[in-house]
Amino acid sequence: MSYNLYLDDFRDPIDSSYYLNNPIYGNLQWDVVRNYDEFVKIIIEKGIPDVISFDHDLADEHYDSQKPNDEYMEKTGFHCAKWLINYCMDNKKDIPIDVFIHSMNPVGKANIQSLFDTYKKYKRI
Repeated sequence: MSYNLYLDDFRDPIDSSYYLNNPIYGNLQWDVVRNYDEFVKIIIEKGIPDVISFDHDLADEHYDSQKPNDEYMEKTGFHCAKWLINYCMDNKKDIPIDVFIHSMNPVGKANIQSLFDTYKKYKRI
């Protein structure tokens, strides 16, 4: 099943189109998920999306805290990205060719990007 996946706790894809000045967010149809559980569920049900875009901060605690990713009560976009990579490796599936990170959290964005960069080096993509 072909679809595009947008992970964000409150924004919609068109919002990212404006602040990133990237028309892909307004031109594509997106399935929107708001948290880790919805993210995992849709991928298990529908398969790997064609395009995926990540936010990092998915709960109020992520906006006010300086805790490392592993100390949050709620999972972040980093956890979603890590789950996706592990899921693809365990099930011999390819990650989407087009992975975007629309997070406004520069550290979170860099951490998610680092996961995908490391995966691509491992897979020699």
